[in-house]
Amino acid sequence: MRTDQDWLAGRFESLRPYLTSVGYNMLGSVTEAQDAVQEAWLRLGRSEADAIDDLRAWLTTVVGRICLDMLKARQARREDLVGTWCPEPLFREPADDDPEGHAVMAESVGLALLVVLESLTPSERLAFVLHDVFAVPFDDIGQIMSRTPEAARQLASRARRRVRDVPMPDGDLAGQRRVVDAFLAAAGRGDFDDLLRVLAPDAVLRFDPPSGAAPIEINGALAVAGYVLRTAPMFLPKAIPAVVNGGPGALYGSWDEPLCVLGFTVSGGRIAEIYLIADPAKLRR
Repeated sequence: MRTDQDWLAGRFESLRPYLTSVGYNMLGSVTEAQDAVQEAWLRLGRSEADAIDDLRAWLTTVVGRICLDMLKARQARREDLVGTWCPEPLFREPADDDPEGHAVMAESVGLALLVVLESLTPSERLAFVLHDVFAVPFDDIGQIMSRTPEAARQLASRARRRVRDVPMPDGDLAGQRRVVDAFLAAAGRGDFDDLLRVLAPDAVLRFDPPSGAAPIEINGALAVAGYVLRTAPMFLPKAIPAVVNGGPGALYGSWDEPLCVLGFTVSGGRIAEIYLIADPAKLRR
């Protein structure tokens, strides 16, 4: 016989992909997002669940509060890091039919926006992500931060100004894939001119290396193309097509043991940003 606890557990599981997306957009880490969602489940178990009118809204608030605390706790640690921080990528096979994975990725922002979100204060990030990405009212956001709705609105507005220069991916996914495939082909055969044709003039490459060394950032199409030709021809021909944060990407290694994930932001028909993430801690899932 199904109990109220069974119903609550089933309802929570149905909301898990959405809650994981909230956590991922707040934290840029699947692992930390899953920890936040699990903590929300524990808090739900300690609450008067029968008194909750809107379980989705209640859990969104709880996950938001947990993530805000996690962001504040790691802010001091992040200040000691050298170089550009890269998020933990969401990646899957193009033909993967995992519905939960698709649901998490569908509501998650791209790598370029995640990098800029990392430069915001925890409160700015919370206000922007919950309101602009998940349409949470400012009244609820203010309660999470113990601020007025107007203060939450101002935080989101400040964040919006910071992220407005982030290159927006083209809407045509097939077109994005063609640009990325052209990049991979040009890199594989060492064609400098063809690389320049698919790179935006102000393209950026960010590399999160596997050895614990400081991340690398390279700016400008000429510098990016030169770096790619010095390092990529040895492994890009073996790259496996992948979907990375909802856009076209590639994986080096295997699905069981990925060694590096490549994510791309294709904007205006050219590659604006490239992410090479090889930190094993960010690929272990």
